[in-house]
Amino acid sequence: MQSVRRLLTITGYLVAILCVAPAAEAQDPAPSVEGLSTRQLVGQRLILGYAGSEPPARLTRRIARGEAAGVILFTRNVRSRAALRRTVARLQAIQRPVGLRQPLLIMIDQEGGAVKRLSGAPSRTPAQVGATKDPAYARRVGRATAANLREVGVNVNLAPVLDIGRPGSIVRRLGRSYGSTAGQVQRTGVPFAQGLGDGNVLATAKHFPGIGDARIDEDVAPNRSTRSLSFLREVDMAPFAAAFRARVPMVMTSTSIYTALDRDRPALLSRRVATTELRDRLGFTGVSITDDLDVGALDRFGSAARVGLGAAEAGNDLLLYAQSYANGASGAAAILRAAAAGEIERSALEASAARVLALRASLE
Repeated sequence: MQSVRRLLTITGYLVAILCVAPAAEAQDPAPSVEGLSTRQLVGQRLILGYAGSEPPARLTRRIARGEAAGVILFTRNVRSRAALRRTVARLQAIQRPVGLRQPLLIMIDQEGGAVKRLSGAPSRTPAQVGATKDPAYARRVGRATAANLREVGVNVNLAPVLDIGRPGSIVRRLGRSYGSTAGQVQRTGVPFAQGLGDGNVLATAKHFPGIGDARIDEDVAPNRSTRSLSFLREVDMAPFAAAFRARVPMVMTSTSIYTALDRDRPALLSRRVATTELRDRLGFTGVSITDDLDVGALDRFGSAARVGLGAAEAGNDLLLYAQSYANGASGAAAILRAAAAGEIERSALEASAARVLALRASLE
């Protein structure tokens, strides 16, 4: 009897090993940029939108080649919650090259109130959450929002807005800001971001370095802030600094111009903003993403290709093309040409790709 038991035990171990071994072999190695082609390195910078409820074949083929980091979703993509869940699952199931099989970044703007793409949490606007002055409540709202997004497969929220809602500003008029002072914004905005993280959804602090002076829609025309450098650093950037101390993993750079930092270029095209202020001075080590590069506010700064290249040269990790796949492809092609000409070093492409791949791996 004991011999039979030993035989069964040994057989069980062998079965277990045989069952586990293939799964272990199928796992992707730790994120690494070694061996990635230049096209794949550039592809890790792309977040693309699409029209309708089904992603087009050219987008899924790009993902299969390992030349896109993820997608952004809008109301136009949501036929129903169940259909969206199935679509996201299909996107995640696309077979990708070894080294690029980490979860895709599936993004949405789910701030609450005026900017909310999906039904469910949050049920209150950022302004209403901020009015409670209750960090614990804000964190619970963040957790509820994360659960809502995760239920359909979304793993990145392009929120919270950490812009200061000054009188007359568009973020205040639309209820998108958590308060009218830096202290009010960080008191509930940062906990909301932490609540998202509690639910395994990546939060994105936006719109760096702050659009509290913007009077018109930042997507329509570039706003211009003439605030002094000391004011920008001590006031507008303060909620972002607090978010970075709380390890919020992503930040979005804005389409506004800040004359104290760069008189001619918006933040997302300015190396002084997207690298010197954000990374060198504030010490941000996470992933940066541009605001939508397809918006009219950027038309005066050149073609889609020129804008994409400029955003990459400024130091943004992810380039967001929310409206046009073709524009995203043009931007990627411009970066590839610049890399081939030696205008962008491979080390810079690798640095951004490494940050993005580590972020994607954190979602596994």
